[in-house]
Amino acid sequence: MHQKTKSALFFAAACALSTGASAHTGHGTHSLMEGLTHPFGADHLLAMLAVGIWSVSALPTNKAWQGPATFLLALVLSAVLGTSGFTVPYLEHAIALSVTLFGAMLVLASTPMPKAFGLTLIALAASLHGLAHGAETPETGFAGYAAGFLLTTALLHLGGVGLGLSIRRWLSERSTTVLTSLGGLLSVAGLVLFNQV
Repeated sequence: MHQKTKSALFFAAACALSTGASAHTGHGTHSLMEGLTHPFGADHLLAMLAVGIWSVSALPTNKAWQGPATFLLALVLSAVLGTSGFTVPYLEHAIALSVTLFGAMLVLASTPMPKAFGLTLIALAASLHGLAHGAETPETGFAGYAAGFLLTTALLHLGGVGLGLSIRRWLSERSTTVLTSLGGLLSVAGLVLFNQV
């Protein structure tokens, strides 16, 4: 196997197996620093990277920004809804399965999919994350946390876009294999997260 392909798959496996922090409760939500660090939990980290990679791999070149923008917008809107007490049953389970969904989207990234359908799936998954974060809103200090959280989320999306561009440029002949492998690893990671909830 080509050395660059091995390196990419090793990185993906390391990310997929770093499933220690996934829950959306039991952490601080009062400061900018807590907001900056929370998205490095496995569920959020893997989802953000996957959205960026999928956007570069499945959307037209000049539309790749739409995946991350859709996620961020749905995240904010659903967090506002979550602050009012709205939730859905088995929310943490659904969040874990969103990682599996994004894995499946990567597996299918080279298969034509209506853009609106893919972006709708991203918005639905982002809404799950947003509801969970909205539900944990404290009475004071949430603005700094939210700002940090959104900044790190956007940076992780950019990281995913960078990975997607690297796959396209350096592994173009093997891009389908790499995306399928990454998607498979993400899907398994989502199931592991689901089992840990």
